[in-house]
Amino acid sequence: MSPSPHLVLLLSLLALFLPCLLASSSFPLPTVAIAAVTTANATTAGSPHHLACALVPSGTAATDYQLSCASVTDRSSLPYNYSYGGGGGDGGGGGSSTAFSALVAGDGYLCSAGPTSSSRPMAMRWWDLNDSEDAPSKRVYWGKALSAVSGGGEYVCGVADEKIHCWRWPSRTLPTSVNFSAVAVGGGFVCGLVKSSGEVRCFGDDGVATRAGPPPKGNHSMLAAGERHACAVRAEDGEIVCWGEASAVASASPGTTTTAGRAVSSLAVGDAVTCALWGNWTVTCWPPSEAAPPPSVAQQQFVALEAKGKVVCGVLMSDYSLVCWGPAVTAAGEAPASGVSKVFDRVLPGPCAPWASCRCGVWSGSGPLCGGGNAVCYPCGFSPPPLTATTSNSSTSHSSGNKRRPSDLVIALVSAGIGSGVLAAIAAVVVVYCLRRRRRSTGIHAEPPETNVPPPRVERRLSALLSKGPNTTVEQFPLMALRAATGGFSPSHRIGSGSFGTVYRASLPDGREVAIKRAEPRRSSGDHHLAGGNAAASSSTTSTAAAAARRVSNNETAFVSELALLSRVNHKNLVRLLGFCADGGERILVYEFMPNGTLHDHLHKLPSLSPPLATWPARLRLALGAARGVEYMHTYAVPPIIHRDIKSPNILLDADWNAKVSDFGLSLLKLNDNLGNVAGDEEDDDEPCVATAGTVGYMDPEYYRLQHLTDKSDVYSFGVVLLELLSGCKVIQRFEGSGTPKNVVDVTVPHIEADRVHRVLDARLPLPTPGEMEAVAYVGYLASDCVRPAGRDRPTMSEVVGVLERAVAACEENDDGAEAEAGVLSRSCTDGSTTT
Repeated sequence: MSPSPHLVLLLSLLALFLPCLLASSSFPLPTVAIAAVTTANATTAGSPHHLACALVPSGTAATDYQLSCASVTDRSSLPYNYSYGGGGGDGGGGGSSTAFSALVAGDGYLCSAGPTSSSRPMAMRWWDLNDSEDAPSKRVYWGKALSAVSGGGEYVCGVADEKIHCWRWPSRTLPTSVNFSAVAVGGGFVCGLVKSSGEVRCFGDDGVATRAGPPPKGNHSMLAAGERHACAVRAEDGEIVCWGEASAVASASPGTTTTAGRAVSSLAVGDAVTCALWGNWTVTCWPPSEAAPPPSVAQQQFVALEAKGKVVCGVLMSDYSLVCWGPAVTAAGEAPASGVSKVFDRVLPGPCAPWASCRCGVWSGSGPLCGGGNAVCYPCGFSPPPLTATTSNSSTSHSSGNKRRPSDLVIALVSAGIGSGVLAAIAAVVVVYCLRRRRRSTGIHAEPPETNVPPPRVERRLSALLSKGPNTTVEQFPLMALRAATGGFSPSHRIGSGSFGTVYRASLPDGREVAIKRAEPRRSSGDHHLAGGNAAASSSTTSTAAAAARRVSNNETAFVSELALLSRVNHKNLVRLLGFCADGGERILVYEFMPNGTLHDHLHKLPSLSPPLATWPARLRLALGAARGVEYMHTYAVPPIIHRDIKSPNILLDADWNAKVSDFGLSLLKLNDNLGNVAGDEEDDDEPCVATAGTVGYMDPEYYRLQHLTDKSDVYSFGVVLLELLSGCKVIQRFEGSGTPKNVVDVTVPHIEADRVHRVLDARLPLPTPGEMEAVAYVGYLASDCVRPAGRDRPTMSEVVGVLERAVAACEENDDGAEAEAGVLSRSCTDGSTTT
């Protein structure tokens, strides 16, 4: 039986586009390396031990790094730092900050290269690790920028002007007439990827890589080499193919059924060890008995991956820490094969580059690491995990901010499917036509699911909450009274929307001005009844009814959460809940009215600045008020509350311009360090796992990636609000010189960390006075600390309040003509907490 024409077309398109889908290695210029060193201090005299090397923050500034190496097989020794002038110093000391932007290592050596700027020559320096840690480095290369670099065995090679160059390898024989796009160095051999054809060519001391064996034929997209074998990704089907010594290939070859069709972002090859970093940024290693990642990191995502001998090291996406594992790896004070060892808390995950050169975006949180308008580029052809956050808007729309740029992978897949999609659409029309004819002939029609009955769990939570008796501060309003106050929920009374419904302004009979938030009401089954004549529309109606049922269920869950939370809290910087209505299918909350709207509207929508935003001291006072509201939830509420949706649209302003946090529909309680529901039925076995929720741009990246929610997630969101107040920029917008929308964090934090706070200040305000400038810069440092990638590095909300209080006091003292006390607003005062 011959294949269908459209199937042949689809396979042809996939073959055409697959080389684009399988991008080259994540970072052709790696910033992490593993060296094998033989010294008398090894556990067994004369046997090699392995050093994990990386560019580690020096602590003097956000963008200062030092080349640091630490033994992963003898953790009793401290890390050692290297600099241009020589070695470094004793453990943990020595080396100065460097301009390194790439690291490679091999048997007894460490090599660095930099900078990556095409306008400046690139230098490469070499340390002989077997001689002495204090031995000075030697420059082995000075010339045009390297597009790829690799180290292995006793040699290091790179690609410059599409030609392979090797150093400390005098007997090499390499062609000068062939252009290469990638290079991989193994034990006594080097392999290159021919740019035009994707062919793999390997060379050894005698011109032929006899040890590695003949490479595979065909078109390949990336390659890596180890001590005794090499591997590449075949472009036509994504299969990882390996060649070399038979014993190494036999034990470390993934196998065709394991890898075919999976996107590979990077390969790492050691001594009879092969590891793949997949397109979803998880790691698999072969043989599993020796190289598989331990359970603690097996399902985590990585940014970069390296292997040497039996040691594998990777940079975790969650916090850019460097971890290593393997049979000989030890944690501090533990025996070998103990699992995984964290070598460095934070490393530079890849080479820094200008924003404009990153065609496919940048790694989240990498801007502050690089500074000066630079970041670590995200590789083309891969997409981060899909965002599953529940985006809630309060009186404003973020449609432009919620759009995500499609990756090259998505574009390629869409392109590949166009040809077959047309034929498939025609076939689908025929099938639908036949099914409709059959339905008409048999009289069959589909009934939509009943949507008038909410999930029992929501009903139980609401019943449990109301059964506890009336709250003295919250009253229950009759539905008739609220209908009358809003003119039957007339559009003319509408003032915005919240986490679960539409918000209306109303006046109660006693004269109180209130805001009424009404969830979408439940419908009766009769609203969805289908007559036999409507059978043709049954499919679309069923889908619509199911979506409406889910929306109603989510709204009711948010209603119960907000009612339970606001009925138990009372603070001047939290919006006060006056009452509720739960008559029949209606779910309504009644709040005090905020006549001055949202902070977001005053920052981004109104044509002119309002009084509380027209001066820097006033802006800082607004920030302090909002911070006190969040601090109350974290510290003084019993049990503590995590808001999960701190953003400028959820900070409301009352008649006196006091800031009040609102919209608790996504909030959760922190019960004995665990997250729980808020209706008081903590023993409810039906309570589902907490889903990731929040608003794009404000959401804590650590929470989004790892689903690990703490109060530091609110701190991150509040830090984004601080950056909005300082810069006047929307959280996501198109900034000058960039066609791609960017987050305010990535645009402003590099300037703040480089002590250029004045570069990010809202241009609609006059420049701060000298006294105000000190306080504003102090708040800028605080905002930078709040949005650090790792939650443990962020301050607590109590610390945030303390910093803002000192900043506001400094502004007020300046207004009175007094000078702030020296050192009160020093940078060190904003350092983040070390707890989670």
